[in-house]
Amino acid sequence: MAITALPPDTDADIARVTEAFAMITPRWNVRILLALSGPSLRYTELADKVSWLQNGQLHPKLQALCDAGLVERTEHTARHVTYGHTERGVALLSVLPVIVTWAEEHLETAEHPLPAIEQIEDSLTLLTRRHAAAILWVLKSREEVSGRALARIVIPSSDWTNIYPPLRQLVADGLVDTEGIGQPYRLSAAGHGLGPVLGALSAWSAGQPLNQAAQHPLWGHPQAKPTPRPWVSNQSRPTPAPLPQARTGESSPAWHNRDLFSHAATARPKAALQAGGPHR
Repeated sequence: MAITALPPDTDADIARVTEAFAMITPRWNVRILLALSGPSLRYTELADKVSWLQNGQLHPKLQALCDAGLVERTEHTARHVTYGHTERGVALLSVLPVIVTWAEEHLETAEHPLPAIEQIEDSLTLLTRRHAAAILWVLKSREEVSGRALARIVIPSSDWTNIYPPLRQLVADGLVDTEGIGQPYRLSAAGHGLGPVLGALSAWSAGQPLNQAAQHPLWGHPQAKPTPRPWVSNQSRPTPAPLPQARTGESSPAWHNRDLFSHAATARPKAALQAGGPHR
């Protein structure tokens, strides 16, 4: 059943990406996935890595990740049960550095350097706003769209004025631009910069290799030569340290908390980004 007035294949693409966000955005999910990014762990071993979770919080989180197909529960004996990533879970880890790269370039600079896990959580807060994926898809494909026209595409069965709350939020978040009331909406520099993130999630959610992200019909750049992006600040920025790749096949795990997220993935986290966008 269509959720927008977009073509069925585009509608399905948006739905898959929205579902992917729904899997990883709930609080602590990414941290739990990262805590499992090595050998399979017993419940008590995993609980020690995410010790800030109170009694009773970890089990339902693990169950949800198992139901989503990201974590596998293996019962060796009645008293020996371990948890580890599925192949889908391992593949999803490769999307996380793409999110970090976008956050480092487009989110407001914090007063002090933030670990990658916090960059990911802040980014997911913005990208899971209601109707965000559909709005971003339409603005990417049509460049400029009025609020009324956008509503006819994104929420065709609802009152068209209902498009404005999510639109205003995306403007406040810095992903969408407009020149004022009654003026059309367009993607901001940060919104355009989401191409690698949304392309990677689209490829992952469709079961394709992540190297297909660049071939996405909307967010990719097939056979395109790299060109300077006008929205990148001329101000010099330190080059982010390269992030290790996710483990594949029989290779040893490359995602170690000590390398990628320091102690942040297992230390007690700070408060999540407040609603209102990338103003930390």
